[in-house]
Amino acid sequence: MYIEIYNEREQNTIKVEFAGTIVKELLQHLKLNPEVFLVVRNSEVITEEETLQDNDRIELLSVISGG
Repeated sequence: MYIEIYNEREQNTIKVEFAGTIVKELLQHLKLNPEVFLVVRNSEVITEEETLQDNDRIELLSVISGG
């Protein structure tokens, strides 16, 4: 399947071929730490266990913490 990914941190959009099925596997495939990104699909934050579909468009938003 193909997933379109907008990465806020890098300000770019890529389309990747992906053989997995869930968000956690996609982040592993991209070698990204799930603790530093929120994954958004259709304007909703989704969990690492959410199932992805062919041609999904997701956004990777940086987690910002402060005190």
